[in-house]
Order: sequence, then C-alpha cells, then structure tokens
Amino acid sequence: MTDLLTRALILLAALCLGPSALAQTLRWASQGDPQTMDPHSQNESLTNMMNGQVYERLTMRDRKLNIVPSLALSWQQLSPLVWRYKLRPGVKFHEGQPFTADDVVFSIKRGQEPNSQINNYALAVGEPVKIDELTVEFRLKAVNPIFTEHLDGLWIMSKSWSEEHKVTRPLDFKAKEETWAAMHSNGTGPYLLASRQPGIKTSYKRNPNWWGKFEGNVQDVVFTPIGNDATRLAALVSGEIDFVLDPAPRDVPRLRNTAGVKVVDGPENRIVFIGMDQSRDELLYSSVKGKNPFKDIRVRRALYQAIDIETLKTKLMNGLSAPTGAMTPSPLAYNGDPEFDKRLPYDVAAARRLMAEAGYADGFEVTIDCPNNRYINDEEICVALASMWAQLKVKLKVNAMPRVTYFPRLEKQDTSLYMLGWGGAVTDAETTLTPVMRNRADKGVGFYNYGASRNDKFDALAAASSNEADPRKREALIKAALREWQEQVHTIPLHRQVIPWASRANVSVVHRADNWLEVAWVNVGR
Repeated sequence: MTDLLTRALILLAALCLGPSALAQTLRWASQGDPQTMDPHSQNESLTNMMNGQVYERLTMRDRKLNIVPSLALSWQQLSPLVWRYKLRPGVKFHEGQPFTADDVVFSIKRGQEPNSQINNYALAVGEPVKIDELTVEFRLKAVNPIFTEHLDGLWIMSKSWSEEHKVTRPLDFKAKEETWAAMHSNGTGPYLLASRQPGIKTSYKRNPNWWGKFEGNVQDVVFTPIGNDATRLAALVSGEIDFVLDPAPRDVPRLRNTAGVKVVDGPENRIVFIGMDQSRDELLYSSVKGKNPFKDIRVRRALYQAIDIETLKTKLMNGLSAPTGAMTPSPLAYNGDPEFDKRLPYDVAAARRLMAEAGYADGFEVTIDCPNNRYINDEEICVALASMWAQLKVKLKVNAMPRVTYFPRLEKQDTSLYMLGWGGAVTDAETTLTPVMRNRADKGVGFYNYGASRNDKFDALAAASSNEADPRKREALIKAALREWQEQVHTIPLHRQVIPWASRANVSVVHRADNWLEVAWVNVGR
C-alpha cells in the first residue's frame, strides 16, 4: 500500500465517523502491526498491548506497574507451593459467556502448550485447579519467588468459545497457521474487537458491559499501521491521527515545537542487544567455512569493543537511549548495582588485536537479521554497526524485514547474527534469565536464546535463582549468573530505550514504563 493511500484511508475513516464521533474516537498509529489476535500465540509487545484491550488477566498493572486486582478480587499464598485466587463474580465475556474458574484453568493450560510463546510463564505457575466456580488454586512443584509476576502475564479466554471455534490450542505462528482466534476475539476487557484487516486497519468498540471503571472517554478505536516515519509524522501533524506510539527520535525535537502536538516520554523497561549463533559448527550466513567465529570469545568481545555506543546515542538515537552493559530490561533486576551497567570499553585497536589472535585479522562476511518496524531505529542501528565493524574488516550484510517476517525466522533459529529487544512490565531478572539466556531446553527454558549459547555454569546459577525463596541468597545467585554471562560475552548489550510518544494537544494519555497504551485511561478532547 502506498503512503498516500494509507493517509487517504485514515481520512476517509475519520469522515465516515462524523464530527461528534471523532471527539471520542482514538485514531492512532505505529510502525508495526499486531501479529495475531490469539493472545497465547505470540509474546510481542504491540501484539500483547492490542490484545490487552480485549483480553484480561487475573491481575493487572496500575500506572506505576504495581500488580492490582482484575479478574481476581484477592489472592493468598496458602503454603510455599500453593496459591489461591478468588475470582470476580458477575463478569461476562463479550459474547455473553459467564466468566468462571473453568475459563481460568483452561486458559492457563492453553498457555502451557508447546507452541505458545508464553508457556515459560504459564508453566511457572504450576497446575491450576478449580475449587469452586469462583475459586482457583495453583499448585507448584517448586518454590516460585515471582509467582504473581508470572501469573500477571497470562490472558484469560472463554473455554466454551474456544471449544466452539476449535481453538483450544494456540495457533502456530511460525508455521503460518490460521485459526478463528487469529482474526476474532472474545475477552472480558474494556474494548471489543470490531474488525481486523492485517496490515491495513484494526478497530475496537467500547464494551458497555465491562465490569471496570473507565477513566477515559474513548468509545471507538481505529489503529492504522504506518511503516514510513515521515508519513506517520505527517498524519499526526495534519490531525488525521490522534496518537503515535513510536515517532522517530530524529523527529522528536521538531514535534516538541509543533503547534497542536505534544510529546510525552520516559524510559522503557527494555534492553536492546545483539545475539550470535554460538551452537552451529558453521554459520548459516557467513563467508567462514568449516567453523563458527562466534564460538570464539575473542571475536564476540572484539565486536562488542568496536561499537561506539556514545555515537549511537547522540547521533542516531538523539539522546533517547541509555547505554548499558547489562542484559536485563531494568537495573532493578540487580538492585541498581553499577557493576552490571559497565560496558566493555570502546577500543578499536584492542578489538583488532583480538580478531588477529582469533585468526580473523582479515575479517569475514556475515549477515545480521534485523526488524525494521519493532524497536526505535532498529534497521538504522544495524546499518551503523556495519560501519563500525568495517573497522575490523567484518563485512556486515544487513537483512532488515518487518516483524511479521522477522520473529518467525528467529523462532526457527534461521539466523547467524540478530538484533533482539526484551522487556515489559516485569523488572525481576527471572523473566530474562530463564526464557532469554538459559541453555535451550523444553518447557520454554531458553526459548528466546536464539543464538543457542550454552554455558552450564550460568545455567545452574540461573536455575537455582528461579527456586530460591530467600531474597538475599537469590540476589547473590542472580548477580553471579549475570556476571558469568557478561564475562563470556554471550550477547552484546546496546542500550535501554527511552520511549517518546506523540499526540494531538487535545489527547491525554498515561505513559507507562512498559510502553503500554491503556485505552481505557485515554481522554480525547473536543
């Protein structure tokens, strides 16, 4: 679709709604598009956020990311291995089905399926057991020190609706499977899915029977993916859309001085890093034959030390990044200990020596896979790395693609070198250590370790921290695990994003550190 056609469709939709409706319609845009309406299939931020307007969890996050009641009114830990949740009475799904304990048990078990990208979290909450219609117990096999954090990531679906439409298992996104749940939704949340046109438009209507209290006035939502930064900006400035989730950093200074527009920004709990295939004996996409240069720590360290992170921050990110040597989305994961934020020094001469010692003084060619509509300046960062690594005679081919193509590729481990970001509402180290960094295994462990690095010392420390109930002992295990990972340079951390949002002056939004737009909190003025 051309940019002109995209803008025409936005304007046409606005005109069709009429001036009175526009006052309570939120028209917004992002560079990407949700991957699927199936809430258990993909664990990707924009997909989760848009599904989160329709589906709910037993708990939710408030404006400061604290866990508060949602579909559950209260909960208590009966013993180290048993949690009991009391459910909210009188709640109905959008199509009229009553919400009960059966739906909770069904949804948790659906999330535990192997092709669910949230199975690591779902498996961590143990076996869900119905006690009565409004009471559910979770019975664990081992202590889970962040049980409530794991449970807060699990969406609740209607058991009867899922059975009726033959969607009792999450769809297999990487295999391009299509099911009823891919294009249809039936949640308990504040908004109902009205229409879904992938890559074109997704619209929602307010749920008049929602159990909760709306703090905003939005009746209808129209989301349009606009991949081109300039087109997205122009649509906001002209008033064709009301809100942009991801303005390009280079445009933010201009937006701050544009009449009728305002910028709201803040740090995001998200680390952006570079991963490397460390499992294959020969890389899939490299000029090096018969061996894998990324298995050599000297090569990994050389690439790290050849990155001028301050130039990336000032010239490319326009200051909207926080460089770090850590691998967790938030410094709270290690109680803010500055040891873990220290980066390896930028030192091209040292990097060249390391490459020569490893036998790659003349460099090599390799392809880096990057999304081009997921993180701030994602493709541009990869292009900048190509320039920096050229000083080591590493010829980097940048293979940039939309997220809908990118993530299935990574799931298949069809990559040699890649960019990934990780974050969200949870600040605890566990939700990075286990799914992203541990040795790849079953039950979701190491699922997102697409480089398949293997470090048994790190893995043992991380595994022990997952079941350690004593906070001090657990902190020591987490720090020891993170230290081992850093020393072996299994990944190359870049920065934590600072997220700017942009809106029309008459739109009030709540900016959360997990980059989550809660539409029920949005007000659109006349």
